Amino acid sequence: MSLKKLSVLRPDPSSQTPLYLQIANKLTMAIQAGYWLANQPLPSERALVEALDISRVTARKALEVLEREGRIQRRAGSGSYITPRLEQPLARFTHLSEMIKQRGFKPGSRWVNREVAFANAEEMQHLNLPHNSRVTRLLRARSADDVVIGVERTALPHELAPDPQAVGASLYDFLRTQGIGVARATQHIGAANVTEELADLVGLPTGTAMLHLTRIGYLDSGVAVELTHSWFRSDYFALVAELKL
Repeated sequence: MSLKKLSVLRPDPSSQTPLYLQIANKLTMAIQAGYWLANQPLPSERALVEALDISRVTARKALEVLEREGRIQRRAGSGSYITPRLEQPLARFTHLSEMIKQRGFKPGSRWVNREVAFANAEEMQHLNLPHNSRVTRLLRARSADDVVIGVERTALPHELAPDPQAVGASLYDFLRTQGIGVARATQHIGAANVTEELADLVGLPTGTAMLHLTRIGYLDSGVAVELTHSWFRSDYFALVAELKL
């Protein structure tokens, strides 16, 4: 967005909303619309002042709002840069790789472990498995533009994936080749602190808060076929819900 086009972000002086919040909201919408891509610089405070006819304090406060929300990173002596950030709509069942591509990033994953083991109590409960059943467990680090943004641990009934090494970059693509289509899923959202295992994988200090998702995938018939725990960096990943009155 050129400096001339920045004028569309000019706040409404008659509005009861503070000027800096109006600008922060408009900048947020412009970022979401893709006017600036990840790691690209945002216009400087001076550019905002000149284009929007506002004070330096107003421009600074608007950028501080974006920084608190994790949308930009302010680098001393360099300026403000767009944070690589993924926003997953809660209303749609979106595959992570597809979402990463849609946001203009290069998806990637690294297998940490693929094994067959006896199901634990949680896996037996959610996948409706009898005692002493075996599951295929998959643990991998997920990345966007070579930055590790999260870790996924998945359990499947063993008969659906008897050879863990056969599962490629996309779990759902693999399942489709086996004639298995996950039709819907339930997802529980929470927070968790980084364990030593996660810290090594995502490069965060132990105890750092992460977004924790628990997903159960179902076939059209209602049979549960997937239990996935995901831990995502909150500075790179967010969940968005659209509410209508």
